[in-house]
Amino acid sequence: MSSFAPATLDVDASALRLGVVAARYNPALADTLLARVLAGLRAAGVKEKNLVVVRVPGSHETPWAAGRLARRKATDCVIALGVLVGGDTNHHELVGTSVSHALQHVAAGTGVPVINGVIVADTLVQARARCAGRLDRGAEFAAAALEMAALKRRLSR
Repeated sequence: MSSFAPATLDVDASALRLGVVAARYNPALADTLLARVLAGLRAAGVKEKNLVVVRVPGSHETPWAAGRLARRKATDCVIALGVLVGGDTNHHELVGTSVSHALQHVAAGTGVPVINGVIVADTLVQARARCAGRLDRGAEFAAAALEMAALKRRLSR
């Protein structure tokens, strides 16, 4: 992941309807990532009544739940969150690739933008930096979701 995030755009988020799917695997990091995403959405003005958060066991389950949220009538954007950390095998890479493809399939199939907020890191140090450290990917995922939700609304007129 690059450490150079794009500039965020100011978005009126007061009417946007967002869904967030967050894996529970690697709970300390996943919960922090979710908290940062929600803080970013709320700070931008997303109303609680327009925000649906669901938890799933792991990252591999996020595409299914993201698809269900995307198919809800008024959803403007879905954010899928998870944390995959390397171990003795490349399982984290395989799951990350599979999830990425599945989330793109959800977005293409439903017409609802899906933000891939699944962190794939080789080490726990890398994962911590992205979820709870200086890189703050949660804020970036929130900003991307707001921009894409606003774009969906604009292009749907």
